[in-house]
Amino acid sequence: MRFRGESEALTRVGNVPDQPLDHDVRGVLQIAPFRRLWISLSFSSLGDWLGLLAITAMAAELTTDSSADQNYAVAGVFILRLIPALLFAPIAGVVADRLDRRMTMVVTDVLRAGLFVSIPIVGSLWWLLVATFLIEALSLFWIPAKEATVPNLVPRERLEAANQISLVTAYGSAPVAAGIFTVLSLITAALGARFEFFVTHPASLALWLNAATFLFAAATIATLEIPRDNVERAKAENPWRNLVEGWKFVAQTPVVRGLLIGMLGAFAAGGTVVGLAPTFVRGLGAGNPGYGLLFGAVFVGLALGMLLGPRLLAGLSRRRLFAMSIVAAGLLLMVIAVIPELPVVVLFTVALGLASGVAWVTGYTLIGLEVADELRGRTFAFVQSMVRLTLVAVLAASPALAGAVGRVDFHPTDDVTVAYSGAAVVFLGAGAVAAAVGFFSYRHMDDRKGISLVRDVTSALRRETPLADPITSGFFLAFEGGDGAGKSTQVARLAEWLTARGHEVVVTREPGATAIGRRLRQMLLDTQDLGLSPRSEALLYAADRAQHVEEVIRPALERGAVVITDRYVDSSIAYQAAGRALSASDIERLSRFATRGLMPTLTIVLDVPPEVAAERRLLPPDRIESESMEFHHRVRQGFLDRAARRPRAYFVVDATKTPTEITAAVLQRVAQLMDESAGAQRPGSQQPEGSTP
Repeated sequence: MRFRGESEALTRVGNVPDQPLDHDVRGVLQIAPFRRLWISLSFSSLGDWLGLLAITAMAAELTTDSSADQNYAVAGVFILRLIPALLFAPIAGVVADRLDRRMTMVVTDVLRAGLFVSIPIVGSLWWLLVATFLIEALSLFWIPAKEATVPNLVPRERLEAANQISLVTAYGSAPVAAGIFTVLSLITAALGARFEFFVTHPASLALWLNAATFLFAAATIATLEIPRDNVERAKAENPWRNLVEGWKFVAQTPVVRGLLIGMLGAFAAGGTVVGLAPTFVRGLGAGNPGYGLLFGAVFVGLALGMLLGPRLLAGLSRRRLFAMSIVAAGLLLMVIAVIPELPVVVLFTVALGLASGVAWVTGYTLIGLEVADELRGRTFAFVQSMVRLTLVAVLAASPALAGAVGRVDFHPTDDVTVAYSGAAVVFLGAGAVAAAVGFFSYRHMDDRKGISLVRDVTSALRRETPLADPITSGFFLAFEGGDGAGKSTQVARLAEWLTARGHEVVVTREPGATAIGRRLRQMLLDTQDLGLSPRSEALLYAADRAQHVEEVIRPALERGAVVITDRYVDSSIAYQAAGRALSASDIERLSRFATRGLMPTLTIVLDVPPEVAAERRLLPPDRIESESMEFHHRVRQGFLDRAARRPRAYFVVDATKTPTEITAAVLQRVAQLMDESAGAQRPGSQQPEGSTP
């Protein structure tokens, strides 16, 4: 069986994907098959929450001996909802990959509906517990089938939006279900005045309505046509082999392994808050209202994170966003641990939920993009089972740890004592673990090594085109300066010197280094007045540069050559921004878009007064050379200003000197730079933080 390799995955979900991610929720709902699946999900999720409320209520009703017995019955319901994950999740993943996913979802929905109908009819605690176990087991087969189906129904660029709306629907239906349960409880109480059945079975209406939601969901899914890849191959293989290959894929694929560990870390951080919130708020002097406030804050944050996070940083690498959000969740949990004021804690808890929501939706999207269809069901099933096990472990271990730690007193001074509850101490430790997990995920699956994270985040916030992946070979040099500065002579001499030292050298220029560029050069430099506006001129230069980078510069650097270009980005900044008085920031963004952030290792500026340059010209001036002296003075100052801002990346040479003197200075600087780079390759570099393209 062939797994999708790392290189292919990078091209698909790296920071510069085949197509940019589209976060238009309304747009994804216009895709009819996904819309039907989403409608089904909405009713199934509503049914899940309504069923949980009804079953726990009925478990307490069927146990009337004592409040302790009622607590044990309710606890039994929760335990039986978690146990199937241990037994059936791996098998459910195999089923999702081998069998027809539509029929899997339809059958499980119908069977769950039948079980919910039967609970009030049988009316005994033992059957309620058995039905709970069976319902949860069926859900484990439905979930991976549904999750693995979504990437088959929507375009790749809309998968994140599809996951956003799916997850928000799943979690957002909880308060709706609570409201419906309350209304149905009131109706059932009224019916009890005339029918004895509703007195002894007050949760029956909720359970039957829940069954109806599953039947509606099944009818909706039955109309879907779901395309599949390699399903026949999966059917032909041994089921045990399918199971083992799914485990091996998760364990041996770095990206999926990093995703799994990261998602568990984010889920554990949120679970710790939920598990310890009652004791933590008591340590702050708050009671049940404080607990409810903190519990609600987590889910409000989750919803906000799922909706807003990916949209806010749409241009950021999904892998980086995923890891960053986990680190943020861990750090926020640590901050919550040491804050003594409940209102501030609630605000930070919303932020914690937001970070966890971003991690969750991003992780789901990456799995959908990274994992081939034939393995997707097993991967989602594995994630679901591990998440549930993590939740059980966190909910069981965190109260025990908090109790073991007890109250901890700190004495900053002799007169001051700061007390922290055991819950706060566990929060602090859990936050540190979550942050470490996020950092591990970042190191494990970063697809932008060599590019500043701060710069990437800044670009995403500014809606700028992201930097391209760094080149790890070659050497990129650019010559800049006014017309007549002697660039052509110095380019030729430097190329000859580098060739003699054994380097492959590619000499190029702008505009006109490609077939498209030559046509653009004619329009740009033709002395005939074409009525070209400054903005049109800037766009044409950017078009030439984009083709130049993709066709000439980047391929040469990737094979290890030294590229020397006569003019590059700085010429646009100097001529179109300084010379034409266009917005420098607009030209910078345009140049960044055209080059995807690729900048020279060293830019050599040959500085010469415009009057001297004009005297040197042997040919009739072209359209740009024919501009006024005032224009060329602005251009010259534009080059010098650029060089002054980044002196380490620029080398300014007095071009009024003799060609031999200029050559000597250039060769000395290039030799020094290349010697510094020996032992650590210094390719055409990505733009460093704080610079402009």
